[in-house]
Amino acid sequence: MLTAPKVNSFNPPRRILMGPGPSDVYPEVLAAQSRPTVGHLDPLFVGMMDELKALIQYAFQTSNPMTMAVSAPGSAGMETCFVNLVEPGEKVIVCRNGVFGERMRQNVERVGATAVVVDNEWGTPVSVSDVEAALKANPDAKFLAFVHAETSTGALSDAKALCALARQYHCLSIVDAVTSLGGVELRVDEWGIDAIYSGSQKCLSCVPGLSPVSFSPAAVEKLKGRKTPVQSWFLDQSLVMGYWSGEQGAGGKRSYHHTAPVNALYALHESLRLLAEEGLENAWARHQNMHQQLRSGLESLGLNFVVAEASRLPQLNAVYIPEGVDDAVVRKQLLENYNLEIGAGLGALAGKAWRIGLMGFGARRENVALCLKALEEVLK
Repeated sequence: MLTAPKVNSFNPPRRILMGPGPSDVYPEVLAAQSRPTVGHLDPLFVGMMDELKALIQYAFQTSNPMTMAVSAPGSAGMETCFVNLVEPGEKVIVCRNGVFGERMRQNVERVGATAVVVDNEWGTPVSVSDVEAALKANPDAKFLAFVHAETSTGALSDAKALCALARQYHCLSIVDAVTSLGGVELRVDEWGIDAIYSGSQKCLSCVPGLSPVSFSPAAVEKLKGRKTPVQSWFLDQSLVMGYWSGEQGAGGKRSYHHTAPVNALYALHESLRLLAEEGLENAWARHQNMHQQLRSGLESLGLNFVVAEASRLPQLNAVYIPEGVDDAVVRKQLLENYNLEIGAGLGALAGKAWRIGLMGFGARRENVALCLKALEEVLK
């Protein structure tokens, strides 16, 4: 018999999280998560789920009935969209201008579909003209998939224009909004987005582990008309929706699908309540204002941005590491001396750039001031 390990309670220090996520969590959200656990079919919890659904719809700016939170992080939200909508043998135009566009491609291929990749340089947005050329060359394509806010580079693509192209060429759009939701303008219904997913740990400043998703009526029709079963039982939205809406089960009651992460959903409810209280447009403006302050300070330190200003994410600031500066040493000193976390580069930018997040609760003046002062002292 194994001997029980002797360990103490885990008590992490209070870090200032200014990397690519997770972001600083609102104190009210942490408090909400600590509330008493109830059963996932408890009538009070079911009522809270209805409120949560309405809050997600507000954040996405959609009236889609099939809107909910996947009980897993944003990567599962991505897989949810692909496994529910894309069938083997179908063709998907996939836009790749960073790490997460490549993950989309892998999802397409894993479901047995064909990915037609539109590549753009890292640090640039998805090219609308390149996408149109791909759509013209592939009239049998069923989907257009792209990342709205590419977390690996800090580039923002024109979701409105891309979704208009998808409709023009009779494709459904699949959009990654993991980093954009709550931080920049995003209008699901107005822009005609068919399937969208996000994450709880970025601009919503909630605990990690949940993925808000929404499907348009056209996407729901595609799901209902599948010729093959959804490859994932857990992520099959035709089953999960019966838990979120009560459309399945005797007497309209919620059907059991899985044990929901009750306390994490309390946290998401509170974070979205705070977003609604602030107002979406106010939140978008706050992120932009904090970016402008950070940008001025970073440029005064001689740091250059990876992304041109016109397509730069305010909540994810990627800057090139100065010549002769050790990436890991700087980030280690920031963490050890200032309890401040910034992110390393990913993929093609690994070792070449830092990613500085200004997300949700983290997008505030004192964080900007601390980050600039700490970087100035460490870079000396």
